[in-house]
Amino acid sequence: MNLIVAVDQNWAIGKDGRLLVNIPADRQLFMKETTGKTVVMGRKTLESLPGGQPLGKRENIVLTRDENYRVKGAAVCHSVEEALRLLEGKDPEDIFIIGGQSIYEQFLPYCHTAHVTFVDYVYDADTLFPNLEQNPDWRLAEESDEQTYFDLCYYFRRYERIR
Repeated sequence: MNLIVAVDQNWAIGKDGRLLVNIPADRQLFMKETTGKTVVMGRKTLESLPGGQPLGKRENIVLTRDENYRVKGAAVCHSVEEALRLLEGKDPEDIFIIGGQSIYEQFLPYCHTAHVTFVDYVYDADTLFPNLEQNPDWRLAEESDEQTYFDLCYYFRRYERIR
């Protein structure tokens, strides 16, 4: 399983239910990596998407504690175990965990690759991603050259689980 995320220097990912920054090349990478694949997200992440609707051209799985929650165009699960059962038989390379914080934390033990857009800036944030640099189970496998968007510097990184 994969995960895909954009983080700042402190591994922060959001503030007040929104992404910290909107970088066109990051959006393009997200589209390229996830189109035609299965994406797993929490209810709040779904509701933060345009129109609060599932992503097109992907199989969407939404996790929520609300037993009555329904959304057209997505499978709704109420536990990690239920989602994992739904994912059985799928190619792990075609599964992407896309947030938010709680979903990343719950699925990190099942992921083998992390696609991280690392933004060289510190934002005011209230939502974090686990710092893979401090996690002995993960290693930086690949990093792009420095990218820029106006005066913002960022890197595309790929981390791999090593144990």
